[in-house]
Amino acid sequence: MVRSFVFYLVPQFSLLPFTSAIEALRIANRMLGYEAYRWRIASDSGLKICSSSGIAIEPDTSLADERRALMGEKRPDLVLVCSGIDVEDYYNKSFEAWLRELNNRGCGIGAMCTGTHLLARAGLLKGRRCAIHWENMPGFTETWPEIDAHADLFVIDRNIYTSAGGTASLDMILHLIGREFGEGLVNAICEQALTDRVRLSSERQRLPLSARLGVQNGKVLQIIELMEANLAEPLSLIEIADAVGLSRRQIERLYRQEMGRSPARYYLEIRLDRARRLLAQSTMPIVDVAVACGFVSASHFSKCYREIYHCSPQQERAQRRQARMSVRESAIGVAV
Repeated sequence: MVRSFVFYLVPQFSLLPFTSAIEALRIANRMLGYEAYRWRIASDSGLKICSSSGIAIEPDTSLADERRALMGEKRPDLVLVCSGIDVEDYYNKSFEAWLRELNNRGCGIGAMCTGTHLLARAGLLKGRRCAIHWENMPGFTETWPEIDAHADLFVIDRNIYTSAGGTASLDMILHLIGREFGEGLVNAICEQALTDRVRLSSERQRLPLSARLGVQNGKVLQIIELMEANLAEPLSLIEIADAVGLSRRQIERLYRQEMGRSPARYYLEIRLDRARRLLAQSTMPIVDVAVACGFVSASHFSKCYREIYHCSPQQERAQRRQARMSVRESAIGVAV
């Protein structure tokens, strides 16, 4: 029995998860010696669509074609929504209705990278666990606090398949292939793709703090973990000192040595980094972004933001909106 996949491309989709998933299916067919997997590419209009890298893909079908296919022999076993940057700008009621139709008919539905955002908007993630790229986690959890989102590589919850994107999509597809054909075929695919193993779904998305920051001191890493876990309601330095068993003066000295700045300054920087992501990924009012990142007022937030990024939160959002419009205009030109 041939398993049928549909890859639905959203403007500005990421190439890496899309191509790695298809390559895994292609290699599986080659290793098996027959067509166990079949796939086609779809988009809203069926016209050429641009990835975030500027490379355009020509789909096989349109959304209208896929909605008709639900009634016949071409109904897919699994639909994977492929998106990337600026996913929040993609509004398509027909697309959301199609996802719900797929769900009602028992089809598998998945998302790669930021596609989880679109499954949530279609109402498919209520009572489900899901994964999304770490960079989009702040905006996602603020928008849908009731959804059980995880920073896992991928999550499979009944007929819903979500991966964090990047090479995590390869891990998820290899997991699916392994369920059907066993570890031997998965190992053969890994050898062909020059990858040494399939990662577990629960493995971390980001590098460990020590590798990411170039810091080896265990106490400093412990403090940073505390800070990152308490952004909306920042801890005082005294509270942090009590938690890690150091004095305030010892923490100040450690931070100067390891991070080149005070702990208060570092704490401010990671809170503002979260704020910057929320400004880019959501339509939250500025004052709500300020509160979500632990600032007592919008004016204090704006002052700190300008000091670090040399523009106000309002200007940041306006500049990003203008950049998105320029990208969309370029994408329309490619499609034409």
